[in-house]
Amino acid sequence: MTISTDRFSRQAALVPLDRMADKLVTVIGVGAIGRQVALQLASIGVRHLQLIDFDTVESTNITTQGYLASDVGVTKVLATTLAIERIDPTIEIDMIIDRYRRSQQVGQVIFCCVDSITARSAIWRSLRGQVDLFVDGRMRGEVLRVLTASNDSSVDYYATTLFAPTEAQQGACTSHGTIYTASIAAGLMVQQFTRWLRNLPTDRDLSCNLLASELVVC
Repeated sequence: MTISTDRFSRQAALVPLDRMADKLVTVIGVGAIGRQVALQLASIGVRHLQLIDFDTVESTNITTQGYLASDVGVTKVLATTLAIERIDPTIEIDMIIDRYRRSQQVGQVIFCCVDSITARSAIWRSLRGQVDLFVDGRMRGEVLRVLTASNDSSVDYYATTLFAPTEAQQGACTSHGTIYTASIAAGLMVQQFTRWLRNLPTDRDLSCNLLASELVVC
């Protein structure tokens, strides 16, 4: 049996490494969805990653966010960075242990994985028109939603999904969650990224109710 020494050989037809080589990819929020997004991006070969989060790992994050018991008390950015380094120590990682701030320099590709509509709205107002691809992941329990803004029509549509905080469900998006919902959401978000890299249409709004086995794309 021939064993390939190229770790990217099985994804070569699906993920264009050359288009990722010079891109800085920013993940804002490395909680339930964001941590899984960051690990998947590292696995598919992103060379430059920026992680932004102010929070530290708690015991409940082991169950719902995929952190390790030894990560408890460590900042989520550092714990995720250490996990990425075990995947590929050559990836360049910019760690920002803080909330996202308008003054921060970010990449051309943004994965927004924060847990409140207020934070999403502030991030979008700051970055609209400045990035090439914006992917937003939301979840609650076994329901997830992925929104992608990559062209004029999807940018306009995304703005309509930023409803007033008073219209949102009470509690953070991840106050009820599972690691499998987060992992599925992250996979769908990263797949939008690879579609964009291949110049394929992205899905501006994708929602999935795992309990009801319902998938809606528009």
